[in-house]
Amino acid sequence: MVWIAIRMLTGDATKFYGLLFGIAFSTLLITQQLTIFVNLIERGASGVYNVPSADVWVMDPVSRTTDVNLPMPSTALDRVRSVPGVEWAVPHLRAAASVRTKEGDLEGVSVIGVDDATLIGLPRRMASGSTNVLERPDAVVIDDVGTTRFFPEGYDPVGERLELNDQRAVIMGVADAIPSFTSQVTLYTRYSRALNFVPGTRNRLSFVLVGAAPNIDAKALATRITEETGLRARTRDEFARDGIDFIIENTGIPLNFGITVMLGFLVGVAIVGLTFSLFIRDNIKQFGALKAIGVNNAKIRKMVAAQAAMVGSIGYGLGVLGTVAFIWSFSSNPTFKGFYIPWQVPLISLAAVTLILTLTGWIALRNVLKTEPAAVFR
Repeated sequence: MVWIAIRMLTGDATKFYGLLFGIAFSTLLITQQLTIFVNLIERGASGVYNVPSADVWVMDPVSRTTDVNLPMPSTALDRVRSVPGVEWAVPHLRAAASVRTKEGDLEGVSVIGVDDATLIGLPRRMASGSTNVLERPDAVVIDDVGTTRFFPEGYDPVGERLELNDQRAVIMGVADAIPSFTSQVTLYTRYSRALNFVPGTRNRLSFVLVGAAPNIDAKALATRITEETGLRARTRDEFARDGIDFIIENTGIPLNFGITVMLGFLVGVAIVGLTFSLFIRDNIKQFGALKAIGVNNAKIRKMVAAQAAMVGSIGYGLGVLGTVAFIWSFSSNPTFKGFYIPWQVPLISLAAVTLILTLTGWIALRNVLKTEPAAVFR
């Protein structure tokens, strides 16, 4: 009976391809939008992910993320270093600045000051040059995405001079960094030099990066630092989550992407429901004939379920492949650097497709179950 159901489905090519299009389009829209949403909000934690060596981030109690912070006095560094369980603690500066380009335009950048001695705070990998270049006078390292904002594609920026807040800065390397949420250009330099590049108030210390001593739990150490210093201490994972939560709570991104995903679901219900209903209506006599020769309602349900499963599996596969092709085709674009498809997203899309087919199949099946065998002879 399943074979007969499949032959009935593929016999009407127009409706068969219409069902495939509806499922594939819904899957593509839901999967693609959820993928972009997840990757975008994870950019809120890029500042934390770019410093993998820090176990704990210490900040002013009102600071919320790497970009929303209140500078602390320099004495905070010594207070943190005095806490038992702290193996090392280094200063970390994050501030906004302006760079004048060759064309004379002003471009906003983010200046990050890393520890002078250990260079903790610099991304782990370099796309060009080495970390030792920061020992040179006026040297800065630019992130690889930032080079596309300042220079033509494929241009080597090493050796280029920038006017950073009316001071001279020389690009000596390119860091392979995770882009920020706003994809703003990021310049890395030594902490002492960053203080000159970005003049400000008497409190300049943005964060204190802490490494836990052996056999010391990072969560317990963060709690101890908070209790003994009065500063806010967060583990690496907690602070990364804070950055993601800040975007979710303070931007319209979740609502906008949620509306798009819901539209994809509704479009799938509309297209698949209408096409499935037309298919069932056009084959109502065939179903009536099957019931006349003794096929019961249970077998009719299995036939419709087999038709829905066939359409759903093919359409779902096409939709997921379309999303993979989309991410792959834009992988060279700096805006989509590091984008990936989380394993949870295809499962959510599968659940949505299953719900679409269950809902539309149940609506279409009602007419078949109500059909009397004698109707085929009228």
